[in-house]
Amino acid sequence: MKLNKSLEQAICIITLLATQDKAIPVTSSVINHRLNGSPTYIKKLMRKLVVNNLVTSVSGNNGGFTLVHSPDDISILQIVEAVEGKVSTYPNSGLIDVVFQDMQVAANQGEVVLAETFEQADSLWSQYLAKQSVADLLYKTLGRNAIPVLNWNELDEHKSILKKVFNSVSSAEVDEK
Repeated sequence: MKLNKSLEQAICIITLLATQDKAIPVTSSVINHRLNGSPTYIKKLMRKLVVNNLVTSVSGNNGGFTLVHSPDDISILQIVEAVEGKVSTYPNSGLIDVVFQDMQVAANQGEVVLAETFEQADSLWSQYLAKQSVADLLYKTLGRNAIPVLNWNELDEHKSILKKVFNSVSSAEVDEK
């Protein structure tokens, strides 16, 4: 199974919003600039995040995007399902029935067994991702138990602040984990 590039982009967007000052929405131009992607494509991706109640859109002169929930309450599974849809790794195109048409009972049973195996694997994978919150991943990434509060709309003007916040994790701290 390979997830789409849009999942990585969605995780980056959620991370931007998770570290943003809650009182100040991140503008769409900042998100587009940071992701360096097609504005049309990013708009579609943002729509998926809004429809799945992860992100809210704020209109007006000072508008942009904010998280609907705390980073502690957003799981990686929610982001995956918002972007990719419900995970189902087994395509079940009916090929088993075609290949083994002269053994219909065994073919039907084989199809059921294989489908159940993949459903169980999908369930385990989903359960694991459901336990991983955005906050947990940020804590592990930054090596601290607090999420920095920034204003991404102004950080291009204050790059030294950005470097200080996100480069404070030493290589020794990363090696320990």
